[in-house]
Amino acid sequence: MSQLNHADAAQLLYREALLLDSLDLEAWLELFTKDCVFWMPTWRDDGTQTEDPEAELSLIYYRGRRNLADRIQRIRSGFSVASAVMPRVSHMIGNVIAEAAGEGLSRVNSTFIVNVHDVRSNRSHAYFGRYEHELRNEDGSWKIARKVIRLLNDRVPTMLDVYGI
Repeated sequence: MSQLNHADAAQLLYREALLLDSLDLEAWLELFTKDCVFWMPTWRDDGTQTEDPEAELSLIYYRGRRNLADRIQRIRSGFSVASAVMPRVSHMIGNVIAEAAGEGLSRVNSTFIVNVHDVRSNRSHAYFGRYEHELRNEDGSWKIARKVIRLLNDRVPTMLDVYGI
């Protein structure tokens, strides 16, 4: 399969959300290509987000699955104070639109709401925004080559990590 249809694109995003909700981070990591980009830009001002993760601030930025794996290892190690007690998260994905981006490539835009409950503080909050996924077919399997998270409510009341957004 060299082109991704809408139903399969949505299914991949739903699966990713379920893996994050269940904190199955190792299986989540397998959804990414080795050379993936995982990026959440920050806001330069009230209406403009940063455009270059190498030269400007980012809320989260990882280049390569190896760096995402290092983050997961730190989360699992117990040395990450922010992740010492894992929050409860629930991702809701909507408005999924997939379009071909070349042979074996697809772009998928969607919206999200992530509800997070911080067990330590007994407080809940929600993040919302848009996801931009670039998917690549590798050996017959669609993988995430690039994920951009455009967080629209960027007042972050507590920790923010790869599983909670």
